[in-house]
Amino acid sequence: MSEQRLRGVRGATTAEANTPDAIYAATREMLAEVLRLNDVQLEDIASAFFTTTRDLNAAYPAAAARQLGWHQPALMCAHEMDVPGGVPMCIRVMLHVNTAMRQDQMVNVYLKGAESLRATVPPIR
Repeated sequence: MSEQRLRGVRGATTAEANTPDAIYAATREMLAEVLRLNDVQLEDIASAFFTTTRDLNAAYPAAAARQLGWHQPALMCAHEMDVPGGVPMCIRVMLHVNTAMRQDQMVNVYLKGAESLRATVPPIR
């Protein structure tokens, strides 16, 4: 059996509106997909850091994680940098999980228009 290590995995999605229900629904969907694709169990989650763009302020995404039973992991929320041309209504998460998977096996999840966040970064010139 492989030794477990702490790994980071990311997720991003967009909310349909700046309402608690829309933020919670989008966050729950994103978290479920990140856990499913990475075969992560709740007890494997050490912490989660959520961000939202400034146009989302009706609720904390971490509250959606608590709705899913995430009572032990450390959770934190903040606003994302306001970069021109960024994805609006965006919720992001960086999870820290204990897993036997290698970092290059971790699957980052981008849903509902957040796929553009994975665009290639221009090389240094």
